[in-house]
Amino acid sequence: MIHQQYEVDDHLHEECGVFGIYDMDGNDVASTIYYGLFALQHRGQESCGIAVSDTSGPKGLVLSHKGMGLCNEVFTPEDLESMKGNIGVGHTRYSTAGSSTRENAQPLVLNYIKGTLGLAHNGNLINTPQLRQELARTGAIFQTTIDSEIIAYMIARARVEQPTVQAAVAEAMKKIKGAYSLVVMSPRKLIGARDPYGFRPLCIGKRGNAYILASESCALDTIGAEFVRDVEPGEIVTITQKGIESNRSMCIPKEQHARCIFEYIYFARPDAYIDGVSVYESRLIAGRSLAKHHPVNADLVVGVPESGNVAAMGYAMESGIPYGMAFVKNSYVGRTFIKPKQSSRESSVRIKLNVLTEAVKGKRVIMIDDSIVRGTTSDRIVGMLREAGAKEVHVRISSPPFLHPCYFGTDIPSEDQLIAHNRSVDEICKIIGADSLAYLDEECLYEMSKGLGICTGCFNGKYPLDPPTEDIRGDYQK
Repeated sequence: MIHQQYEVDDHLHEECGVFGIYDMDGNDVASTIYYGLFALQHRGQESCGIAVSDTSGPKGLVLSHKGMGLCNEVFTPEDLESMKGNIGVGHTRYSTAGSSTRENAQPLVLNYIKGTLGLAHNGNLINTPQLRQELARTGAIFQTTIDSEIIAYMIARARVEQPTVQAAVAEAMKKIKGAYSLVVMSPRKLIGARDPYGFRPLCIGKRGNAYILASESCALDTIGAEFVRDVEPGEIVTITQKGIESNRSMCIPKEQHARCIFEYIYFARPDAYIDGVSVYESRLIAGRSLAKHHPVNADLVVGVPESGNVAAMGYAMESGIPYGMAFVKNSYVGRTFIKPKQSSRESSVRIKLNVLTEAVKGKRVIMIDDSIVRGTTSDRIVGMLREAGAKEVHVRISSPPFLHPCYFGTDIPSEDQLIAHNRSVDEICKIIGADSLAYLDEECLYEMSKGLGICTGCFNGKYPLDPPTEDIRGDYQK
């Protein structure tokens, strides 16, 4: 069966989730990685993969399996059973740079002069074209179109001169620019690294005599591991038989940190904690702030599943207006499914969402969503509520308007595709057919992150790093 990719919603998507584990007792880890990736499936549904090795076995032997689709589509029990090894890395991907093909699935496994490397990467580099040219001039041959391969090459090259893999990672970090959380497997070590700005999350867990690295703490909960701590922005952690060793030579002052605020607004699961901040609480704060600053008389507050639900609860708590359920979501729609014909494209939203007529009929409804990107589905969802008999539909968005693209691993498109670019809120309100529209105030973002340093470039154009001067998306897909 041929599956074509088609966005059923106009939400943002994030590049991926990473997971790594080193079991000191020698137990096989493939099935644990599988369940860890399952918990991180929301971070990417295009492809996934696992690579494992045996720390007491032959140094160059890495067993890997990857493919297009969801975890339960790519792996069979037999696949996991055959992957023997007590150290491993896993990855679940959504592409923001590099085409959606099996070649671009991770983890990447490299054989080089010092042995083998297995690498999984979450984020987006902004100096990929320059680094790729530099590597190509010295004879590098590329198997993929993703920036993660550049990182793997940089580490492998640095390792020739450096005494350890972790020193090679530190050396590579001096040259790569942008957003990255890395999990790297060498024959006897598991290494985690986070870019100095802390764009993407990474945390450490422990289960018995095994150490884990994961994008989100909810993956630790899934496999019954305890949360140890977050990897700090700029930190490199090395896990060996001796325990955890930390290198903070690449760390920068906390005032310069720039976590992606969309981890708190949308990307992360609500049960995750990122750098000590509860994602659930952040979304409640956003909803409460919307109710305080943008109130409206109504009968019901509803969230667009799933990301709008917690913010809708916050709005209801603050306003005293009842919180209710207006949408039934079909949970079995992945990101790869057969595309509706152009003539019936409006049905694509209905494939994923349906309105509970009894809940909204004759009512003034406040609909909370996390963002409006292109505006291509907001009007349909508002229209569905009206068709179901809603008297009024007031839209509240738990983020500020998108005015600028993102270069750090979020698929916010160019300015000309953003509905808020060069349009007033009133104009957008008319386009989506709502009775009123309001966005979260930018000042609230710092309350949501509990004062941690965040990146707000997509809202105000103030990026923590100078954006690239050339297109970093899809240059090598031609």
